[in-house]
Amino acid sequence: ASGASTVLVPIYLGEMAPPNLRGVIGTMTQFACVVGILFADIVGFVLANETSWRWMFSLTTGFGICQLALTPFLLESPRWLLGRNPSSSKARFIIKKLRGFRYDEEVETEVEHYLGAAKTQSLGDDSDGGQDKDKKSVMAEMLADEKVRLLVVSTLVLQVANQFSGINAVFYYSGLFFDGVIDNPLVGTTVMGAINVVATYVALLLMDRCGRRTLIMWSSAGMFASCVVIVLSLLGYFSKMVALGAVATYVSFFEIGLGPIPWLIVAEMFGGKYVTVAMSMSCQLNWICNFFVG
Repeated sequence: ASGASTVLVPIYLGEMAPPNLRGVIGTMTQFACVVGILFADIVGFVLANETSWRWMFSLTTGFGICQLALTPFLLESPRWLLGRNPSSSKARFIIKKLRGFRYDEEVETEVEHYLGAAKTQSLGDDSDGGQDKDKKSVMAEMLADEKVRLLVVSTLVLQVANQFSGINAVFYYSGLFFDGVIDNPLVGTTVMGAINVVATYVALLLMDRCGRRTLIMWSSAGMFASCVVIVLSLLGYFSKMVALGAVATYVSFFEIGLGPIPWLIVAEMFGGKYVTVAMSMSCQLNWICNFFVG
């Protein structure tokens, strides 16, 4: 279920969001994750002991039940509906509800945007091979098309960078950074979780104001500088307090670029024909890298 949600949620949000808010809404996936991490850290203060730790697993069941109860209130993706039936009245109703349109002309303009993008992609597919390409799998088509293959490689590289940047190593072994500095390492981990939430909120504000490339470059540069300070601190050149500050800076820079962008950019780079496969490939690679980091 968790693996499926990492594939479906970014796609769903990307298809539901208006173009001017796609970055903000796409980053909400990451924001929800970091809020959940902070919540787990806080719950750990109460339940992380020999007698109560099992109750933490029951909270997961409770959240799952809440998600199932709220599922009927989810709207279907209008992009998916129009892809199956361009005359879909349900898709038009959802667009009107989501965008707050008052007039049918506004709804039809939005529908034309969806259908126009789908038609452009369809024409591109026909010009590249038509019926012959229909015989291939979607993944084979993506790898055979030079332009699409470049997009696939770009998304996969971003997913590798997302994990091998070392962010999960910091969170998995964060207690080691606080050993000898804070009496209770859980306090330090919770503080880092709070910094994570604040940094992701800043990313929400920046995502649609700055370019994706700009944010990734700033994120990578800031993380690199922070890593240098962390390594020098671990070697004894700086105090442990400096190391903690560098870890906080490292987490902050991660959340403005390499954290959310690899997840939201897939829905922006690929059309409806390829987006599901592209996101599946990206998520599989991300979790494989996560396994090796852990």
